Amino acid sequence: MKVKRMKYVLTIVLVIALAISLAACGNNNQPAPPPPANDANGDNGSAADLGDILIGINYEQSGPVASFGIQSVHGVQMAVAEINAAGGIFGRQVRYILMDNNSDPMEAYQIATRMMIRDNVVGIIGPATSGNFGATIPAAMAHRVPMVTGSATRDNLIYDGAGNLSYFAFRICFRDAYQGTAMATFAFNNKEARRAALIVMVDTDYSVGLAASFRETFTAMGGEIVIEEGYVTGDQHFSPILTSINATDFDVIFVPGYYNEVSQIIRQAREMGITVPILGGDGFDSPRLLEIAGPEALNNVFFSTHYSSLDEDPIVLDFIARWRERHGEDPSSFNASGYDAAMFLFDAIRRAGIDDPELVRDAMAATVGFQGVTGTITIDEYHNAVKPVVVVEIADGVQVSSVRVPL
Repeated sequence: MKVKRMKYVLTIVLVIALAISLAACGNNNQPAPPPPANDANGDNGSAADLGDILIGINYEQSGPVASFGIQSVHGVQMAVAEINAAGGIFGRQVRYILMDNNSDPMEAYQIATRMMIRDNVVGIIGPATSGNFGATIPAAMAHRVPMVTGSATRDNLIYDGAGNLSYFAFRICFRDAYQGTAMATFAFNNKEARRAALIVMVDTDYSVGLAASFRETFTAMGGEIVIEEGYVTGDQHFSPILTSINATDFDVIFVPGYYNEVSQIIRQAREMGITVPILGGDGFDSPRLLEIAGPEALNNVFFSTHYSSLDEDPIVLDFIARWRERHGEDPSSFNASGYDAAMFLFDAIRRAGIDDPELVRDAMAATVGFQGVTGTITIDEYHNAVKPVVVVEIADGVQVSSVRVPL
């Protein structure tokens, strides 16, 4: 009897210890933050009242790509505020859990797992970048909860090309190959370039993927890649690379990277007297580009993105007006993509008829003609968005024009 009683006591102790461990599990082993109060616009905190529809927001709010995440979060928050002001979904309010993954893939994975297991969210929005979103996909597959990103563009992120599809992962943005192809087409047709130089961030799939599709398309059209140089995340001094490039004959430079390094490349290139068009991808699209490079350097600069505030589409104009009223400034591409990612999820919940993760996943996969701010979105068989590419021009640090590039 004593042995049985000791086993019983030990079992109770272990159960209690496990419960405490699970309760403490989370971002940086910190306890869950208390829910902030609702604001006047209908934004919500981290705990759901009975009957609420609960979603997760997993974005980079600190770390090297925080600008992307912060802008995206603001877009999601506006979508939540608007949906709740309009009566919610099925007459129920949407509540969210917002967590910072610190631009770290492992933290992004841990946050996604926590939201799915402990918080029982119906879906997760984010992260913003391919590396961080990709890190969360195993959690979605294991726990069968759908996720959507508005900006993770790596080609093999959701479908690997060998028959393996991440069933619960979606994106409402185009792929890197789509983006690189668009910029090669723009360089060849719009800028009449025939000789291009590439500067590639060799330690990121994003940059390598854009460079590969640009190279393939540009050469297939009859152009030539005259030189290709590489750098890694965190580099700040690019004089050797630019000196090597400047010794060749070229019409454009394609720099598919993120704003921290790209801004230094552009500034240092202009200081060396390189005045040709500098092209890039949506990694350029951050206010930090102007802060670091300065307005004088940002001339004859073009980048592909998902949305432009210069667009004359009535849906875009209406969104800009609402954003200005709320924030006092024009929305960025990441503001718009975060907003669209949230509205895409809400639309799927409505069409599913219930906040069941697997039925919501099915509705997401069946999306056709969703009218977003970033374009009309149809989800293809590989869970990518079929939508147009926008190329934006910067002059004196300001976005001055945009054009949709047909592919």
